[in-house]
Amino acid sequence: MKPDHKKILKRKLTTLLQEDREYFREILKRKDLIIYLVISGLKSQHKNSFLGYFWWLLDPLLGALVYYFVVVIIFKRGGGGDYGLYLIVGMIVWRWMSATITTASRSIVSKSGIITQVCLPKANFPIGTVLSQLINFCFALLVIAVFLVIFKTRPGITILWLPFIMFVQFFFLMALSLLIAFFSVFIRDVEYLLKHLTQLWFFMSPVIWTVERIPERFRWLLAINPMTHFLASYRNIIMYQSMPDFFPLVIIFALSLIFISWMIYHYSCYEHKIIKAL
Repeated sequence: MKPDHKKILKRKLTTLLQEDREYFREILKRKDLIIYLVISGLKSQHKNSFLGYFWWLLDPLLGALVYYFVVVIIFKRGGGGDYGLYLIVGMIVWRWMSATITTASRSIVSKSGIITQVCLPKANFPIGTVLSQLINFCFALLVIAVFLVIFKTRPGITILWLPFIMFVQFFFLMALSLLIAFFSVFIRDVEYLLKHLTQLWFFMSPVIWTVERIPERFRWLLAINPMTHFLASYRNIIMYQSMPDFFPLVIIFALSLIFISWMIYHYSCYEHKIIKAL
């Protein structure tokens, strides 16, 4: 790389970091908005339902029971005696991901009335979505605890790595949510396209099936799928009392941070265009 090119690259990186720092300060100044978005998001999810917040536990449980019935009872397949626990862990981890990106696609568009009237960082809205879904996931972990008792599985000391895996997945979902929320403002079809892409991603991830069922020549598809590593990590520490594979998690975390920084820069540059698009 020529010296001039190095200077240009360094100047661009400096500009990006400065823009990120200033915009991040604005986000922190409006942390009260993020708290409001988290609380209102949690209240609005099941406010008109009879069971209310109980759906936080019932929804992932019913989803797992449906797939257990189809895979094990109907098709006589599964991964052995612990397949029920394997399935519930996969379904709850997947639900966190799918629910986050689905709500993120509407996080800015649905608040257009507030955004067009008040000057505030638009990134706060997908951030609030990710935080509210994190709380939902924490409640859903109670379902896993119940299944651990049912299957007489006692987690080992490796369960202490659970917050670390959640931390990495949180930043991964933050990167995805910032991207999806941003493009959903300018391309409204993103929300509808996500339904099909998410369904495809679901069946390409080892949520309801085991990795051993995939032919060796297709294993590389699993290696580049972040959900493969998250699912394996949760199952290792919860079911098998083994350590997670840290290398892919660290790579995902580093790429997520870079991507978040890049998206924050774009939010700071396109704030006025977001308002116009709404």
